[in-house]
This record gives sequence, C-alpha cells and structure tokens, in this order.
Amino acid sequence: MTLPLLISVPHAGLEVPAQVRPYCRLTPGEIAADGDEGAAGIYRFENEFRERVTTPVARAIVDMNRAPDDRRKDGVIKTHTCWNVPIYEPTPPESIFETILGNHYHPYHAALKRIGRSGTVIAGIDCHTMAAQGPPVGPDPGVERPWICLGNAEGSCPTAWIEELAARFSAVLDGSVTINVPFSGGFITRSHSGEMPWIQMEMSRAPFMTNEDKRRMVLEVLTVWCGRIDTGLVRD
Repeated sequence: MTLPLLISVPHAGLEVPAQVRPYCRLTPGEIAADGDEGAAGIYRFENEFRERVTTPVARAIVDMNRAPDDRRKDGVIKTHTCWNVPIYEPTPPESIFETILGNHYHPYHAALKRIGRSGTVIAGIDCHTMAAQGPPVGPDPGVERPWICLGNAEGSCPTAWIEELAARFSAVLDGSVTINVPFSGGFITRSHSGEMPWIQMEMSRAPFMTNEDKRRMVLEVLTVWCGRIDTGLVRD
C-alpha cells in the first residue's frame, strides 16, 4: 500500500556543492553534526509514500527549512553551524550563494508546491532528527528534548490531526511526545500550508531505538494515522 502523503526530508544530505567547496572549512564530521544525523536511514522510504522530496546538499550549506531571505547566523545561508562552528574562510561572494539557492533551494520548494497543489496527497510530513539535548544555536540550549516533537505552526494542519498523530506515537513509545515544543514548525511547514496541511516531525537522536527500528515505527504510525485521516475518522 502506498500512503497518500508527501514526505519531505530536507536535512539528510552531506554534500558540499563544488561552488563553495574552496571556501568551506568544515570537516565531514562537522557537516554531519550540523545536519539531521540518521535521517537518511530513518526516512529511507522508496515506495511506501506517494511522494518524497529530499536533497543531497548539507544543511550547513543551504537550509531548505528557512526563508530565502533569512540571512541570520542560522539562516538559509549560514555563517556558523548549530554548534557555533564557523563555516567559511573566507566568505564566498554573494553570487555563489545565489547560485546555490538557484540550483538547490528554489527547486526543492517548487517541488513541494507542485505536489501540494496536485491533489494527489492529503498532507505533507516534514521529517527531521534532532540532537538529544539542545545545541548552542537553537531555542533550547542544553535542554533534554522529547523523543518526538510534532509541530503545526499552530495552524498548518487541523488540531485534531496533530493530536491524533501524537497519540499514535505515545501508544508505541515510553518517552515523551510533545506538540510545538521545542519546535512549532519551520519555513516548510508554515509556507506550504496554504497548499495542503503540513506537520513537522522531529525525532530525537537519543538511542532509544536503532535507526532501523525508528524507521519501522514511523511507517507503522503514519500508516495508522493516515488511514484515520483519509477515511474521515479524525476531524478538526
């Protein structure tokens, strides 16, 4: 069975595009630590969902979950990783950043928009992993995080939908499952909710399961949840 969902995996990539490679000072380990470690395996779905959008490019180079004009320290084009490690020496020219956005960022969002408007899926799930404790650059430095955090930007999907998804995860996990804490949903969830409902899903990288077991759990939970949504058993 193919579930009528769009799975977005924006932070699983590790590649540094050739245009910025001469300027990037990060080690492979630092690039991995800034991204969603484990996401490539946990969300390794091929035929289980109707649509899947991802990118091979590292989050440290271009962040698909930020606004295109967000040039903060942790914006779409970053100056430092979430662990406060400088990314570039020297800083590339703005023209290179514009090329990176044109080659990778804008096509990613164009794909999400096209699928959202197609009517072939009932919702989008923006899939992430998160450090077990908040990193220095983030909303909760040093704070232990829940096992699952679901975000709907307080309006990107019906309240009953996200509460039902939280209940499905709580039924199979001993750890905490939260809604909108510490993450309420990023740019993907917020900017594409006009096309269809969206939920951001953050899974802790704490070793409460293997990544393969986490993958199976996500598929099982979304299968049950999607069935209830698609048949109208859960309404706002």
